[in-house]
Amino acid sequence: MSGTGELLKPTGGRPAMALPKYRVLRSSRMHRYVLIASVLAVAGLASVPLWGGQSISRTLVTFFALLALGQMWNLLGGFAGLISVGQQGYLGIGAYSMWLLGDVLNIHPFICVFLAGVLAAIIAFPAAPLLFRLRGGYFAIGTWVFAEVLRIIVANIPATGGGSGKTIISSATLDPDVRIYGTYWIALAVAVGSILIVFFLLRSRLGIALTAIRDDELAAQSTGVNVFRAKLWVYLVAAFGCGIVGAVVALNLLRIQPNAAFTVNWSAYAIFIVVIGGFGSIEGPIIGAVIYFAMLQTLSDYGELYLLLLGVLAVIMATTAPRGLWGFVEKRWDLHLFPVRRRLKVEEPRPEAPPGERDTAPADSPGDG
Repeated sequence: MSGTGELLKPTGGRPAMALPKYRVLRSSRMHRYVLIASVLAVAGLASVPLWGGQSISRTLVTFFALLALGQMWNLLGGFAGLISVGQQGYLGIGAYSMWLLGDVLNIHPFICVFLAGVLAAIIAFPAAPLLFRLRGGYFAIGTWVFAEVLRIIVANIPATGGGSGKTIISSATLDPDVRIYGTYWIALAVAVGSILIVFFLLRSRLGIALTAIRDDELAAQSTGVNVFRAKLWVYLVAAFGCGIVGAVVALNLLRIQPNAAFTVNWSAYAIFIVVIGGFGSIEGPIIGAVIYFAMLQTLSDYGELYLLLLGVLAVIMATTAPRGLWGFVEKRWDLHLFPVRRRLKVEEPRPEAPPGERDTAPADSPGDG
């Protein structure tokens, strides 16, 4: 998008002056380098099953699930200002959808992963208008209560195995190599897809509306933003993503239980990832997921000490760097790896006023009345 110089009408006896030419930029050369590096990184990760074996593949599935979960939570809390502690409800629905679609309806497990996200979004559709009546902390509590309601319902249905859960037979009967490596590539696609969804949403009009709602909902509504529709869209997208994450986890573990699938720990993990990495950015959850996954692999054997370290780190980050690690980098060096913002570039400098006009300019200043 570009604009040409436009003549200003003469005022106060001054000659007409042309505005400088400008362009609105969305990306730069650095972003093209980032794109190339990202494609190479994804290609390298896609090759892991060819040389890493089943153990590394299953471990990385957990990382991809955490990354996608962090992106979906950040879409709600970081961009739309909807602080939720109930996303585990849709994750649990996604996990149990693997059993329903695969074992009951005899659909291939790999297809069930994406259908599970659709079922989670369907359940989120009637719940959203009720939850949107709440604000702030009440909304957060409401999402947690709704997730608990889903857990209780599932745990009290005999067909779902009650509190003991179910083994996903349709997945367990697959060839181990097909299941493990197929799950890996699906999990990688889900992680990359979650980043792309957030990226394209932020580049759309909906992304502008979301940031306006996050900053000041009343002001956004007064400027014509359909607040309810924007919130509904982002809530459904986040539910869809969390449902797919739950399905990936179930496909990787082969067994589901209500207390594990619907545990609030899933929301705690997502919040920790975003708090550490950075609110309101695509880069933040990526950094947060890497840090949390590294801590999970190295410190999880220490039990309570591991949980204590997570809490201490979260408190330190929340007090010293409220916008997370990437927020600090972004503020310090004005660095943006994903081109989701618009920048105005002036093509030609604004012409200076003639010497005679510069001499008489102070006479027209507001202070002279």
